[in-house]
Amino acid sequence: MRKLFGTDGIRGIAGEPPLDELTTFIIGRSLGLHLLKTFAAPRVLIGQDTRESSEWIANSVARGLRSSGIVSESAGVLTTPGIAYLARKQQFAAGVVVSASHNPWQDNGIKVFACDGYKLPDEIELEIEREIFAQAEKTTPSSLAKAPPLEGSTLPGDARLRTAYMDWLVGSVADTNLSALKVIVDCAHGAATPIAHEVFRRCGIDATFIHDEPNGRNINDHCGALYPQVVAEAMRQGNSESRLPRYSLGVTFDGDADRALFADAEGNVVNGDSILLLAARSMQSRGALPGNLVVATTMSNMGMEIALRRSGIRLLRAPVGDKYVLEEMRRTGATLGGEQSGHIIFRDTDATTGDGVLTALRVMAKLARDGCGLRELTADLKVLPQIIQNVRVREKKPLEEVPEVAEALRRAESELNGAGRIVVRYSGTEALARVMVEAEDAAQMRRLADMLAAAIQNTLGS
Repeated sequence: MRKLFGTDGIRGIAGEPPLDELTTFIIGRSLGLHLLKTFAAPRVLIGQDTRESSEWIANSVARGLRSSGIVSESAGVLTTPGIAYLARKQQFAAGVVVSASHNPWQDNGIKVFACDGYKLPDEIELEIEREIFAQAEKTTPSSLAKAPPLEGSTLPGDARLRTAYMDWLVGSVADTNLSALKVIVDCAHGAATPIAHEVFRRCGIDATFIHDEPNGRNINDHCGALYPQVVAEAMRQGNSESRLPRYSLGVTFDGDADRALFADAEGNVVNGDSILLLAARSMQSRGALPGNLVVATTMSNMGMEIALRRSGIRLLRAPVGDKYVLEEMRRTGATLGGEQSGHIIFRDTDATTGDGVLTALRVMAKLARDGCGLRELTADLKVLPQIIQNVRVREKKPLEEVPEVAEALRRAESELNGAGRIVVRYSGTEALARVMVEAEDAAQMRRLADMLAAAIQNTLGS
């Protein structure tokens, strides 16, 4: 089992292992040594979000790469999907993103994309982990001090790289006039801030931006995709005024903008399930949905599956994590997949991971072409009552090996008797167990979720 890499790279508190200066240097060096086994003269691209720790971590990784003989290039502040796109299109051996996505500013992370723009397979991450532990045994703070410095005090960002990514985004909707749309955009004080401003301007979209002034510590702070009700409320307030035109759509990104959630004109939150349904039908009508197949996760609502079925579209479920959604898409040839949380992957384009800005543009293009609102396009989606409870845990022991939890699960599933779903799993990025219960009866749903959460809290709670 991997000890450092979770479902979305290496995560932790900035300044503490494994995200202290020494370990991040070792991570860079170990990645470099791994790449040298395959590439004669590898280049590595590094991007970062807006946390105050992201710059020094990016520089530390770059120094580690240089100590292995690899010179890195920087895109500066850029979204995770931007790095994935550029790694593939600009022929880098790897792309590194310094970001903890939706986590608070104190956290950070390192995730790596291969030369094809896809996240590393688990087995490759395990190989790099072994190299990291081997290097850690022979790397000391004194050897870090002797490592060659970067040119200048910080790694500069190459504006040409960011422009290449934005050119692609703008080109993806070049056949649709978006100038009639008026939208509110919550940038979460994150990496989407400079990208969304420029891309939406170039697309002619009338956009009002909120939470677009990052200061290093306000990323995801009661804004962004973790708080979609914020942009929903902004939509309600904006459209309560008599002036025209009214806002068509609210968009909210997370810290690294690999996902997006939405609000309709009435101020209702619209999650990834609704966007998958909208996108699936749109792509099906254009002949861009081979096999009439969509990939989601175990967390997606049964209501979406039923709505897709009415359109002759089949849903496959993968484990939680856009990485695993993409693996299933590649295995089956599906061109659309995603998560309820807003990671949407369009494989009918050059995208190789979830891209919040691309998703927003695709949704806007659909609204502009059809001349109607988001609510109308997903009106037949009847969501089954669903609840998700998080329990902080001290360890991630296999749940089936915890008798009290296993018995609670057995009782809950027996009571539902097929008229609902239960998913209990650990978070891949935090010390949390997540309990999801879906049932036709809301009171039963809440009672079963409380029972399961209590069983976990009593046996594994921190």
